[in-house]
Amino acid sequence: MPIAESVKLGEDVKIFHPTQVNLYGCTIGKGSRIGSFVEIQKNSTIGERCKISSHTFICEGVTIEDECFIGHGVMFTNDIYPRAANPDGSPQSEADWKVVPTLVKKGASLGSNVTVLCGIEIGRYALVGAGAVVTKSVPDYAIVAGVPARVVGDTRKTK
Repeated sequence: MPIAESVKLGEDVKIFHPTQVNLYGCTIGKGSRIGSFVEIQKNSTIGERCKISSHTFICEGVTIEDECFIGHGVMFTNDIYPRAANPDGSPQSEADWKVVPTLVKKGASLGSNVTVLCGIEIGRYALVGAGAVVTKSVPDYAIVAGVPARVVGDTRKTK
């Protein structure tokens, strides 16, 4: 798996196993760390000092701000109505759909195996529990868990 020439890497980015990632057309901020078997697609942005754990998929249209933690096996989506073919049976191309952006705000943490549907925001310093399916925006500092994810706490009250 490659790291394409189109990738913009900030200073001190650590990609622990460069032959085991697929990165193209994306931007990764300084001091971020990328685990094995991660795919980061074009037109997506990873902020500074983030940790992207192994087996994660970050698709086109996802923006992850600074100091975020993305656990193992996190999956993002970018299409509300995905289809392989058009009504006439022809294969869909980029011209047949629109990327729906997703934003993960500064300091948020997503546990392992979280699925994030497109078109939402995950708030500053929010925490998404492992295995959650995030179907709507998450407020700043919220702790969410479950399928679908629901607010179960506040990160400011966990110390």
